[in-house]
Amino acid sequence: MANHHVLNSKGADISQNDTWLALSTNELPDGIALSHISLLELLHKQEKLDIVLPLTDLLNAEGKLAGGLLQQLHQLLTEHASRVGVWVTSDNDTDTLVGLSEFLLQQNLIVIHVPAFTDGRGFSYAQTLRQMGYEGEIRMAGKFGRDQIAYLLRAGADSFVINEHDMQSISDISQAFNALASSYDGRNAAALPMFAGA
Repeated sequence: MANHHVLNSKGADISQNDTWLALSTNELPDGIALSHISLLELLHKQEKLDIVLPLTDLLNAEGKLAGGLLQQLHQLLTEHASRVGVWVTSDNDTDTLVGLSEFLLQQNLIVIHVPAFTDGRGFSYAQTLRQMGYEGEIRMAGKFGRDQIAYLLRAGADSFVINEHDMQSISDISQAFNALASSYDGRNAAALPMFAGA
């Protein structure tokens, strides 16, 4: 996963300071975090690390937080972590997120994985999390387009995992972060609500 960079909401590369590790699973998409760690490695570490867990692995068939062994495993992971976050995909609908609001509001980081460029649910997820009162970091990962970055910032995203291939054109990336900052009709477009008309 070293072929990715993390950019903050201003487009600055913060990869050198990013400490988040994704917990390795069979279905871990590329680019959730800059690096990953197995459960066994995590449990043997002396120091506590910042860990991102897959939300779907913590849920039962009804989309609620699972009890029993999964709950015990989650507790064990939180005891071995400095900070804990989760990553979500479009397999979860926004109603599931709302039903888990108490749990999600406690996370330090929520990574929203966009599986396809045409999947617009990342916008809804970010907006829903902010409407629920989530104040932590929302990070976008996956196959979102550079032209979508400004709108994702408007929806509530704070940071972005960008593939190294897409980082080749730094000026294009910079433009993506400043696309809506220009004024529109005498007002600052960034201060307008998302998709507001003039």
